[in-house]
Amino acid sequence: MDESSRQVVDVAVADPSLPDGIRLRRWLAAYGVFLAAAGAWLAILVVAQTSSWQQWAEQFVGTFSAMSATAKLLAFAIYMSLCCTFLPMPTGWIVSALALPGVAVGPNIWTTTLLIAAVGGAGSTIANLNDYHLFTWVLRSRRVARVRSSRLYHSASRWFTKAPFALLVIFNILPIPVDVVRILATTHRYPRAPFAAANFIGRFIRYAVIAAATYLLGSDGWIAAAALLAVAALLGIERGATALIRTMRRRRAQEISS
Repeated sequence: MDESSRQVVDVAVADPSLPDGIRLRRWLAAYGVFLAAAGAWLAILVVAQTSSWQQWAEQFVGTFSAMSATAKLLAFAIYMSLCCTFLPMPTGWIVSALALPGVAVGPNIWTTTLLIAAVGGAGSTIANLNDYHLFTWVLRSRRVARVRSSRLYHSASRWFTKAPFALLVIFNILPIPVDVVRILATTHRYPRAPFAAANFIGRFIRYAVIAAATYLLGSDGWIAAAALLAVAALLGIERGATALIRTMRRRRAQEISS
């Protein structure tokens, strides 16, 4: 990386020693308003469609098919917005469920895939922003913030600053249980606007793959999509680990030579 490119990256990632400027209460209040509004809208749709809450509960447990497309997507958005590191609920099953033939939220594969990818991506972006704010709050503890002084963190942070946006996109495509890059973005004070954009793009791609495969192959499509993304995850982890090891070895050699 040349000097000019390095300067651009340094501008994008804030100095972690400065105040974080994050207002957790304001974010949680805004998220609470979103949940309340989406939940109320969903309740209105459900009451208008079914004769009782008991009937709706039986339909929901049995299948999504009795719900309108709008109700399905609202429930989907609410669920996805809750699936963060602090509440690690699975997401693949509901993406696949909304794309199954006979239950799909669109009349064809293109509409179904677009709706699921867009709504799911938006919901997951909200969840990841929840992580961003909560991780920032946790890092205000001096004991936790000491992680920034470790050698492993410094090596990982140099790897992250080479291409933060691209790494966030890639790690949101891959089905990785613990998103290390998201944590690095938080510790580096990576700006929230590009953070949200990268999360949305990555999740849009991931959910589009799962939805399209499920629509074409039925329930077996979820297995095929999961296998494809798992292979991609393994390759991504292997390449990332190799790059990190090389960076650590290079720094170690520089320390020894100096």
